[in-house]
Amino acid sequence: MMKSTLFWKVMTLVGCMLLLLIPLSMLSSLIAERSSYRDDVEQSLRQSTSGPQTLVGPLIAIPVTELTTVLEDNKEVKKERRFIRYYLPENLVVSGKQAVEPRRIGIYEGQIWRTDLTFSATFNREMLEGNNEGVETHTGTPYVVLSVGDSRGIGKVGELEINGKSYPLEPGGNLRGLEQGLHAEVPPTLLDSDKLNLRFTLGLMGTKQLAVVPLGRNSQFGLTSSWPHPNFVGDFLPQERELTPKGFTAGWQSTWFANNLNLSFAEGSRIVVEQLPAFSVTVANPVDQYQLTDRAVKYAILLIGLTFMSFFLLETLTGLRVHPMQYLLVGLSLVMFYLVLLALSEHIGFNAAWLLASLVCAGINGFYLKAVLNGWKISLMFTAGLLTLEAILWQLLQSEDSALLLGTGILLAALSAIMLLTRGVDWYSVSRKSFEKATAETEDADRFRLWK
Repeated sequence: MMKSTLFWKVMTLVGCMLLLLIPLSMLSSLIAERSSYRDDVEQSLRQSTSGPQTLVGPLIAIPVTELTTVLEDNKEVKKERRFIRYYLPENLVVSGKQAVEPRRIGIYEGQIWRTDLTFSATFNREMLEGNNEGVETHTGTPYVVLSVGDSRGIGKVGELEINGKSYPLEPGGNLRGLEQGLHAEVPPTLLDSDKLNLRFTLGLMGTKQLAVVPLGRNSQFGLTSSWPHPNFVGDFLPQERELTPKGFTAGWQSTWFANNLNLSFAEGSRIVVEQLPAFSVTVANPVDQYQLTDRAVKYAILLIGLTFMSFFLLETLTGLRVHPMQYLLVGLSLVMFYLVLLALSEHIGFNAAWLLASLVCAGINGFYLKAVLNGWKISLMFTAGLLTLEAILWQLLQSEDSALLLGTGILLAALSAIMLLTRGVDWYSVSRKSFEKATAETEDADRFRLWK
């Protein structure tokens, strides 16, 4: 077997394919590098505008000082304890209308969003926590708080209305853990009302994620956006959503039975926003040209392997001989297809780039194979076959859910075709004839070639 020309031919082709893995790996690194430039644009937009926004509130915070008397060395000593008592809404309804604006830096694009939000909350007096029996208690001025993730995104702020009266909102969340945002001081006598109806509006700007923490015993969040590619993340999926090419509409709902948020705001609790459950949606990029090209490169070995197998089959059935260098050049042209695809997709989009790169690659190979295969007829057949295979690979990329099924079908069809066409081939005879022919050519110096 080691003296078989057929064996060494197969080994040489395997070596060519392994050699082509080097430029393919370099191409994968280039895709990752270009993709990182795109990520840098998103980071630049975040630094220049504002970052993701998480809304916590509105809630009412009351500074409390408790004085307790204890015996120390037979003397009565008063000890002081200070904390914040939180007054969470019975019902919280947040609605928003979001407009997404693409921003370009060079050839790369990111998005910022602007959302007009309306907050409506109802507070019941009986929900005010705290049992002050036997304890001397002093309360400070209560204030309404709304916290945001990045205060740079705060735009137009409407007046806070409570039971029909207006109160000015001031900058700052005014609470530990909720430093960024808005707050408004309200009269202590206001808390004596059986029910507080609160309402205000806020214009907010951000990048990527918008999240609303469902503080109310019953909480609702509705959002209408102009962005058609949302990514619903976080702790709760929207109960209702509608996606269209012009945007989406979504609605969330939750209660304390599902999120236990009332326990996170117990007296004296330290609030960690990142640990609070939230209704969340992200302005996500659709699968872009870098992700698609990276996926396409993963199928490159399939494209090259099937092309080499076609040449090998042609050699076996017709007696034509193709040199390993010619295999390698055709393989490099197929690698170049992916580089052309990457370069064009940054300017004209992935689908148009795939079509143009396919035509360029097939045209170059068709012109080259005309000389290699000694005729236009076989060359055109291979060109058409290459275009068909690239069209099938494009369909594989578009059908991510069925990619494994389609890929398996392609391999099964290729193997079946090879078995059908070579079912009558005597491989020992092919190997013997190849060896005799190679020996004869070696003896005749005038006809000596490495592999015609």
